[in-house]
Amino acid sequence: MAARPRGPNILITGTPGTGKSTLASELAQRTALNYVGVGNLAKEQELFEGWDETYQCPILDEDRVIDELEDTMSEGGNIVDYHSCDFFPERWFDIVFVLRTDNKTLYERLEKRGYSSKKLEDNVQCEIFQTILDEAREAYKSEIVHELQSNTPEEMEDNLDKMALWIEDWRASH
Repeated sequence: MAARPRGPNILITGTPGTGKSTLASELAQRTALNYVGVGNLAKEQELFEGWDETYQCPILDEDRVIDELEDTMSEGGNIVDYHSCDFFPERWFDIVFVLRTDNKTLYERLEKRGYSSKKLEDNVQCEIFQTILDEAREAYKSEIVHELQSNTPEEMEDNLDKMALWIEDWRASH
């Protein structure tokens, strides 16, 4: 793997509502790494290729996202947050964390966001069938993919501590 002058690249992924954005932004603050919220980046740069009528949301232009992030990712020091992961190049990441949440907790979180019943049901099913975890395991080397439970504030804080420690260890060995 090529040297990353600014630090490791980390992917935090999982079904919507598992706490990715909260965790990724907190981790970036704690470790002085760059936070990349792909959803926000896509909105700011208008990286969409259409509109999904079923889910009432824009469709991400994955190729344009890759083009937009290529230089940033090659420098290193990034924490990337997105609910899908298999379109990102494997070479980009040093570690991948997949957040998991139990169905009842996830349902409540998505309901509070005002998700439509179809969108809510589909996302809960995605979690039940561990779709994002399987995607990550297929897209990246198994040794860099780590599944973390993200149900309670205590679990989320523990995940934050584990990730910060991993970054410290990475910095010490590079």
